Amino acid sequence: MRVVTAVIAIAAGVLVLAGYFLQGIFPALASVQALLLNWAILLTGMAALAGIFNLIFVHTDKIRLREKGSIYSAVLVIGLVSTLLFGMILGTENEAMKIVLNGVIVPAEASLLGILTISLLYAAIRLLRRRTDATSILFLLTAAFLILGSATLPFGNIPILGTVARWVSQVWALGGARGILIGVALGTLTTGLRVLFGADRPYGGN
Repeated sequence: MRVVTAVIAIAAGVLVLAGYFLQGIFPALASVQALLLNWAILLTGMAALAGIFNLIFVHTDKIRLREKGSIYSAVLVIGLVSTLLFGMILGTENEAMKIVLNGVIVPAEASLLGILTISLLYAAIRLLRRRTDATSILFLLTAAFLILGSATLPFGNIPILGTVARWVSQVWALGGARGILIGVALGTLTTGLRVLFGADRPYGGN
């Protein structure tokens, strides 16, 4: 059985790659590639749907057992189910759904990002208590500098500070983010090649 699954996985990967590079020579590969990608999208959607139902079951059990924090589980389940039902009935382009998106979801995500910023700054301060070295101090100073350069201060923004903060975030930070993305892409490529060659078989439990 493991050999069969390995052959199916390797064949599917090779056909998808061939559809990218050889569809000009073999036009039929394009349709095969589209079919396999549609199957993958369908399976991914079903996996996400299964994850959503699992989330609902876990939190409904917490509500039923009256565990600590069950009130938050109730809010989560009610919000999830109501948003799903209204989205299915009204459609995603309905004005009411846009109001929910722009008036509830987007502000909640923005507030979470604000909390994340303060949490990172607090973590950097606590880091100095455990390990005081040049790297920790540089990290804390950079984080505080970028926050002051990006935030709207009561007495007005400092032009030079804002300009330098934007330069650091758009040049150094963006360059680092691109380096991370390149590393992720290389790691994904390496993992894909190992699966294609049969060195790794995650579908078989190895």
